[in-house]
Amino acid sequence: MRLRLTEFRPRTGPYVHRVVQPRTPLRHTSLRTPRTGSRLLMGDHDGLNRLAGLFSFAARSRHTIVHVPLRDGVPPDEGCGEPVDLVLAHPEAGLRPAKWPELRGRLRHGTPLTVRTDEARTARDARAWEDRGYGRSTLSHATHARTCFLVGDRAALASAATAFAYAAGFGPRAKGVAQGHAEFVTGLRGLLAPDRVDGSHPDLVICFKPYPPYAHFKRPGR
Repeated sequence: MRLRLTEFRPRTGPYVHRVVQPRTPLRHTSLRTPRTGSRLLMGDHDGLNRLAGLFSFAARSRHTIVHVPLRDGVPPDEGCGEPVDLVLAHPEAGLRPAKWPELRGRLRHGTPLTVRTDEARTARDARAWEDRGYGRSTLSHATHARTCFLVGDRAALASAATAFAYAAGFGPRAKGVAQGHAEFVTGLRGLLAPDRVDGSHPDLVICFKPYPPYAHFKRPGR
């Protein structure tokens, strides 16, 4: 997949960070964090497909912070919770959620960047994550400053990429989407680290939802 991005090189103190964003917004994709329950991500085919590519790119970019602005898209007519952006990173990127507002405020004067992802390599990394069994890594997660942070290693990020690719491919086949309803496709429960307080296993639910007007949407094969 070819991703058109904008690259920033903001400095905080002695450190220069590399931050990338999609060059065009994911207009019909949203991420919400309700006070209780799972995080809810709803997206159309374009949004879910590009998220798969962005996770794939993040998996192989240890020192790059991937920022996906989602708060300013078209507000969905389903779901509840505060709309948040999404940030993906490796631990090596040195990103602390508490420092993100300062870093985000320095994202000015970016330069165009085009990258290609390797889906076969992403699939191999995802299989490696599956093969680890109980020793597999997880994505640490936090919500701060209206942003959801997912931080993990190459295999975990690649596994998440395949989940989004699956949602992009099979979401349009769900029965209720032709009427404009969001339909659950998959989630990231097994990928997210257990809650530090009670040890529960959180989830990030991934739903497919076509963009309006819904009368123009046709399920594949129809």
